[in-house]
Amino acid sequence: MTVPRWLEMTWQDGLFCHWTVDPAIVDETLPSGLSVATHDGDAYLGVVAFAMDDIRPRGSPFGLSFPELNLRTYVEGPAGPGVYFYNLDADDRIGVAVARRLFSLPYYRAEMTVRRDGETVRFTSRRTHRDAPHVRFDATYEPVGDTYVPEPGSCDAFLVENYRFYTSGKGLYVGAIAHEPWTLREARVDLRANTLFEANGFDRPDCEPIAHVADPIDVTADRIRRV
Repeated sequence: MTVPRWLEMTWQDGLFCHWTVDPAIVDETLPSGLSVATHDGDAYLGVVAFAMDDIRPRGSPFGLSFPELNLRTYVEGPAGPGVYFYNLDADDRIGVAVARRLFSLPYYRAEMTVRRDGETVRFTSRRTHRDAPHVRFDATYEPVGDTYVPEPGSCDAFLVENYRFYTSGKGLYVGAIAHEPWTLREARVDLRANTLFEANGFDRPDCEPIAHVADPIDVTADRIRRV
């Protein structure tokens, strides 16, 4: 998928954790115009943690870098299949303010740390956004096994190969991104704190997550547009 190169950035230290959930539970949380997407009958809630590096408009010599943590699900929408974000927490005051005001994205300010020791990453986050539900996240993760690119049609591809996202504010909005296919490895995760489900009105899933770490990847993004 190609998109206008309005923003350029690199994503690194990525962790994907996904839990299966009843599609009906997800569907009732979605705004008008979206419906839940499933794979083999299951819907998924995903917690994704990563660092966004050198985010800048195309041609700009200067960029921003900060960590991000989001809770998401997968949907069918008027522009095609994509991701629906319940929250995007980020450690950047300016970026959060701009994203909320101009693009209707559910960004929240948070204090975050990303520490690397070889291939092991510790990612911590504490939401500091005024008048928003409390969120804490604390995980250490590392790759296990060999790298691979998800096969088209597989569950792994359903979970990570998404190039469109939706958000709702004063209406429904859609954005598009472009990048090479993800290169993944299965992950070993020590998840010490995660209150993203409760903060977004979900019961905590009682199953073990499907966990992956991802190689760094260069990403381009288009402007967000009203559907």
